[in-house]
Amino acid sequence: MITRTRKHRYAKTGLAILALFAAVTTSSAQAPLKNRDTLVLKESRSTDDIPVNEYLQEQLQATRQNFKKINSTTRWTRVKERSLTETTEGGYALFYYQGQLLQKIVARQYGEMFQQLDEYYLLNGQLSFVLERTYRYNRPIYYDSAAMKANQDTEAFDFDSSKIEENRCYFLHGRLAHLLNNQDCGAPFAADFLQEEEKRIKAAYSDLLRLGKK
Repeated sequence: MITRTRKHRYAKTGLAILALFAAVTTSSAQAPLKNRDTLVLKESRSTDDIPVNEYLQEQLQATRQNFKKINSTTRWTRVKERSLTETTEGGYALFYYQGQLLQKIVARQYGEMFQQLDEYYLLNGQLSFVLERTYRYNRPIYYDSAAMKANQDTEAFDFDSSKIEENRCYFLHGRLAHLLNNQDCGAPFAADFLQEEEKRIKAAYSDLLRLGKK
């Protein structure tokens, strides 16, 4: 179920994030919640999307330019916030507007074993680029040295041991044309795989659009 409750009312999420950052750095644990939760998995700011090969390089030029333009913007007409409660530790979505036009959606979600940040960029009212990033933890965020010893384990939660997964998804004329995964060689994926990924991405995007209209 999705509600409009704001982030500072997430008791469970706040405790989980506090535990995470206490393990990573003492100083950041004193920061406000909205600052703390961006210290680990940061939203794109003034960054370029650099091609890793020549595949569709010319066709995707406008997509990459739009990505740079939007994530370099510092002043927005309006930023709408909605809460996400689809994971154990909660999350939130931000909707960025210039005038009446939606330009970008950022969805951040937390779980006991992961943190995920998805960024959706629009061009001429259509989905243009999606950046999906996930940190997968080696152990749950509450799993400290005491839990490790009690369970005769060899590892406690260690943020530096997290595995990072990233998908860069490029759309042309409303269709997923190319996908880059940081654990892959960068060669083009098969058409049927892209079709399935397109369905998944568009389903999540549609859910966010409905949420933003509430």
